[in-house]
Amino acid sequence: MSFRQYLPGSAWSAFLLFLGSWLSASPARATHIVGGEMELVHNSGDSYTLLLNLYFDAVNGSPGALDADLTASIFDKGNNTRMMNVVLPLTSNTFVNYTNPACAQPTLSTRKLVYSKLINLPANAYTSVQGYYVAVERCCRNNSISNIVAPGSAAQTFYLEFPAVVRNGQPFYDSTPRIFPPLADYACRNELFYYDFGGQDADGDSLVYDLVTPLNGHSDAITPKPAAAAPAPYSLITWNPGLGTLNQIPGAPTLSINRATGRLTVRPINVGLFVFGVRCSEYRRGVKIGESRRDFQLMTLNCPINTRPSVVLLPAPTGHVPYHPGRDTLHLVPGGNRCVRLRFTDPDPNSRLTLSLSPVNFTGLLPNFTTATSGAVHSPGAPDTLTATLCFPDCINTRGGVYLLDVVVGDDGCSLPKRDTVRVAFTAVPAPNTPPVIVTTAGPALPLRVHVGDLVAFDVTATDSDNDPIQLEMSGLGFSPAAVGATLSQGTTGNQQRGRFTWRVDCRAVGTDSVRNFQFTAATSPCGLRQAVTVSVPVIVVYNNHPPTLASTLPTARPTEIPLVKLPLGQVYTATFTGADIDRDGLTLTASGSSADGLEGFDLATAGMRFDALNGTGVATGTFRWDVSCAAANLHRDLIVTFQLVDATCKPLPQLQRVRLQVKSPDSVAVKLYNVITPNNDNYNDVFKLPDLPPNFCDAQFATIRIFSRWGQQVFESNDRDFRWPGQGSGGLYYYYVTYTDGRKYRGWLEVIP
Repeated sequence: MSFRQYLPGSAWSAFLLFLGSWLSASPARATHIVGGEMELVHNSGDSYTLLLNLYFDAVNGSPGALDADLTASIFDKGNNTRMMNVVLPLTSNTFVNYTNPACAQPTLSTRKLVYSKLINLPANAYTSVQGYYVAVERCCRNNSISNIVAPGSAAQTFYLEFPAVVRNGQPFYDSTPRIFPPLADYACRNELFYYDFGGQDADGDSLVYDLVTPLNGHSDAITPKPAAAAPAPYSLITWNPGLGTLNQIPGAPTLSINRATGRLTVRPINVGLFVFGVRCSEYRRGVKIGESRRDFQLMTLNCPINTRPSVVLLPAPTGHVPYHPGRDTLHLVPGGNRCVRLRFTDPDPNSRLTLSLSPVNFTGLLPNFTTATSGAVHSPGAPDTLTATLCFPDCINTRGGVYLLDVVVGDDGCSLPKRDTVRVAFTAVPAPNTPPVIVTTAGPALPLRVHVGDLVAFDVTATDSDNDPIQLEMSGLGFSPAAVGATLSQGTTGNQQRGRFTWRVDCRAVGTDSVRNFQFTAATSPCGLRQAVTVSVPVIVVYNNHPPTLASTLPTARPTEIPLVKLPLGQVYTATFTGADIDRDGLTLTASGSSADGLEGFDLATAGMRFDALNGTGVATGTFRWDVSCAAANLHRDLIVTFQLVDATCKPLPQLQRVRLQVKSPDSVAVKLYNVITPNNDNYNDVFKLPDLPPNFCDAQFATIRIFSRWGQQVFESNDRDFRWPGQGSGGLYYYYVTYTDGRKYRGWLEVIP
């Protein structure tokens, strides 16, 4: 956002003319810096966001000092090596709000300018054991600062330290502290001023605060905005005589900061504008890993006298004896009065007072105000004091200890509210509570004994004599009731919580442990404390299964062998099967085919086989039929058929029988290959033929014969297994080659003798 956004068009043109003549007449300078700090936020991996929060004097700041960007420089802390320069663009421009907007002063208005950019800190580059620092240099501070020498020429160095991103070979991620919030309020002379500069740390690191002298650095009125920051060390601002790091603002007491909380306090004795510096050091596991510095200004004004309000606690609704903090203790007991009255006053005209509570040594329930907690005193027609009633809940329990509660009354005075606190010590005992009672109708004989298929149902009833709301819960000892199909529905009847347990026992209940222990709990939560009683209902799932029996007409074989059935083409083979089960479980008979090696199955119908089964309860029958044909022979392997009988129960015990089936080939004589013919027309051995080749069988058919001369020239070919070759008319040596459709091959030589 640019300064032009704050001026109308005509004013902008006039401003540019003025600015040009002003810059030509004097060096570029600006008095605008209220303070600021830097932050480094880890996003993920090597990605970080670098931010500069610069606080700008919106009343006295020079318009030309509202920069569109600022340059941050990152250095290795061990050797001051410049790692990189980062141009931070302006990303946000907002006003800083007063704690009490009604106290705003026209001479004090602050803007928060945020400059930010995503950067990468690679793990292979940012490994320095001593860590790194970031600096931004800018001049100048406000002319009207009261506690430093030559404030209009004093610059500021924004400074931040952060650790290496790798430690001991492992990623070391860190987001630096976020000091929060910025200061917009002013202080009143001779009045105690307090403000919270406490930080937040995303990593949960420990933060420690102290006061430091603000850094001046190397920029000046001649070069107010250097192209990049110079490396450390950075010069300090110069305090006025009598002031220093531990006495930055003249006061009684002077400015101080709580080391653990970051809370600032000061009672300034002079009117003016005072700069001060705060350092927030970051520790992880007791080791310092970085620091953030914030420079800021505090304006002190003469303010109207604001008298602190007061609050008095009366122990009884009608009592008039005040409570004495530090001496008295309220004792809250069952049946006794648990309310106290508060009376708060303020001598200032028309002050508005507000009550609040702050627990000191406990968390949890707080008392409630039953009447008004805010209002104006000394308003026309109103009493000089306001009252409120504070009641402690019945459930507060100090467990034998003493709880401390601060009751705070604050006014609406400027610049900050003034408060009065009364610390209330109290003990509290809640009313005794009786645990609930739970019963079931599952008994009297336990454990219950059930079978698969049974329906188990009973009622569960819980009551509570204190009429606390009751919740029924169901669980299983070592199992989930829902996983086995059990349910518990419930509803409220009067002061009872009733549940209905229902379980249709199925196979999910059958396991290694036949006992299912269901547990039913009645739970109440009086005063947020759980009270529960549990009753168990053990259930034994009775499960006995006998294996079925399978009988057949298959041929018998040794126990480790599969019986063989070998038949010629055209035959029909049948086998019958009978299954029985004494448990009367449903039986199913099936048949499936596989090869002898078990690696590949086959479809029964493809091999001319069929299996028909009649399945039933306790009994099953089946018939296997095999029409022996080339359909089986062409599969070129032993065919194994497996017959399986399975009982329909939770843990089936299947029974198997197998048979190995082969198609018997026709008998054949030994193959004879002839190698001499005498084609002399004497009707003896005149032609070449091979009558003793293997016979044709299914898809093993004679394919072809080819005869070649000794020089490789084919002289004859035929696909007739009854071929006749009379020779070529002259003698010589020849070679022949016979093939079958199943891939078999036969070779030989032949001599023709005329």
